[in-house]
Amino acid sequence: MEVKPGYKMTDVGVIPEDWEVKKFKDISEKIMVGIASAATHAYREDGIVLLRNQNIKDGYLDDNDILYISEEYEVLFKNKRLKAGDLLTARTGYPGTTCIVPKKYEGAQSFTTLITRLKQQELQSDFICYYINSEKGQFFFESNQIGGGQKNVNAGSLKTMPIPIPPNKEEQHAIATALSDADALIHSLERLIAKKRDIRQGAMQELLTGKKRLPGFEKKKGYKQTEVGMIPEDWEVKCLGEVSFIKTGSRNNENKVEDGIYPFYVRSPNVEKINTYAYDCEAILVPGEGNIGNIFHYINGRFDVHQRVYAITRFSNEISGKFIFYYMSKYFGHHALTYTVKATVDSLRLPTFQGFDIATPPTLSEQTAIAAILSDMDAEIAALESKLTKARQIKQGMMQELLTGRIRLT
Repeated sequence: MEVKPGYKMTDVGVIPEDWEVKKFKDISEKIMVGIASAATHAYREDGIVLLRNQNIKDGYLDDNDILYISEEYEVLFKNKRLKAGDLLTARTGYPGTTCIVPKKYEGAQSFTTLITRLKQQELQSDFICYYINSEKGQFFFESNQIGGGQKNVNAGSLKTMPIPIPPNKEEQHAIATALSDADALIHSLERLIAKKRDIRQGAMQELLTGKKRLPGFEKKKGYKQTEVGMIPEDWEVKCLGEVSFIKTGSRNNENKVEDGIYPFYVRSPNVEKINTYAYDCEAILVPGEGNIGNIFHYINGRFDVHQRVYAITRFSNEISGKFIFYYMSKYFGHHALTYTVKATVDSLRLPTFQGFDIATPPTLSEQTAIAAILSDMDAEIAALESKLTKARQIKQGMMQELLTGRIRLT
């Protein structure tokens, strides 16, 4: 392989000539394992924080579920106390995943994690953390995992890990800062998507039960008790079988075509492709076995259906298929689990669909208005998820370029 001027070939690939490759043990003051003896007897509601492998995420510490141990027990392991800036590496679960100990957990303990204290005068912890979590870093762990059923990484493997290092802390810091900015964008999008999903769930709860009526549609005041709970007095409860035609498809997986023209609905969240179609209409598609009650598709156009998937079509004149789709996606899951047939896999029979009760607004226009609001929310969430996917791809590309010196920031 030809190496361009200013670069050299090393154990970790091509890097700049002024970068070095060092073993992890050579850049560390110490590498040790956290508390490795049984600690359940020392658990307390308050006390010394005990971090575990499941708290370690890609580049950050998840402290939503931490434990506490007594001070009397903790003092036996005072030599393992964490310092801010230490690297915590998961040994089990997702072996090799690494984060930095934040200042708030100075003095905490960890249970069976790997703890690395770097030579801080030479290194930026965040740069090393990014490299360990990079594709190259994780490949090293995958190649050096031990164990049988549950793979894990030990301190001996970590010590031998080769790390490419820029010549000074300033360049390390610049790289880490650029990647941190990318992380900040990703995390902000994740938080926004979570918030939008919560808002959507609340809107579904309010709109699909009539607790909140849209302007111009409230004909009568008051509510009534029904099979599906309290609904407005002018709403009705109808069975799915009364307002639609329900039938399974006739195709199997052998009929799908990778570059097909039409959607082919199978027993998974993924939509396959096919070159012919049996339907050209508005429809809701729901698997009849496997992950029942959790997968719903809506289409208005040409498509075909797997023989284990139910196609709900031919909606009554005063019924919105899109409204039924949202109602089913919110409430059908519990109904499906109640009436599932226990065979080789959980499965649903036609009467389970036909007998599903739906609270329906009195007019098609109100149903359509409700469905439009929820559809707009879905479109907004989908657009944000697309941005999140792109942001993650950009960060991945940045890591490949910056952590190997292909692009220099200083």
